[in-house]
Amino acid sequence: MSDHKEIDLEKVKELIEIMIENDLVELEIADGKNKIALKRPGAGGPVITQVPMAAAPAVALAPVAGQVPAEETEDDGLIEIVSPMVGTFYSSPSPDSDPFVEVGSKVSADTVICIVEAMKVMNEIKAETSGTIAEILCKPGESLEFGQAIFKVKPN
Repeated sequence: MSDHKEIDLEKVKELIEIMIENDLVELEIADGKNKIALKRPGAGGPVITQVPMAAAPAVALAPVAGQVPAEETEDDGLIEIVSPMVGTFYSSPSPDSDPFVEVGSKVSADTVICIVEAMKVMNEIKAETSGTIAEILCKPGESLEFGQAIFKVKPN
């Protein structure tokens, strides 16, 4: 049974990537007794809800970090920017280029801060918050998990 859940999670992650790549706001897929609806509210990430077509109530699987809405950490007042997908972290556009940002770099919501390679597609990740880069939590070439913190930003 756990294998079935892992396969479903991978399918959901693929659907989220398709939504992000194609700038889709809403996606709904029905398969047998299951129905998956994905909606992206505003600039945030998609909200995933799995609704069995039977009489069972809707179950929220996970809010998606989409294009990195930040989460404030209570202990240090910094905002975490998290990976919107599983992939490989790159701090610069090419190995011989300067990094997009460094500790101390000022960023705005539209600032490209890194690239996450997923399924041989290079995805530019934007800060989606304003502030100063306080900490870089990943090394170039490091594998990222969905929702993994990659930067900490001190808000303006």
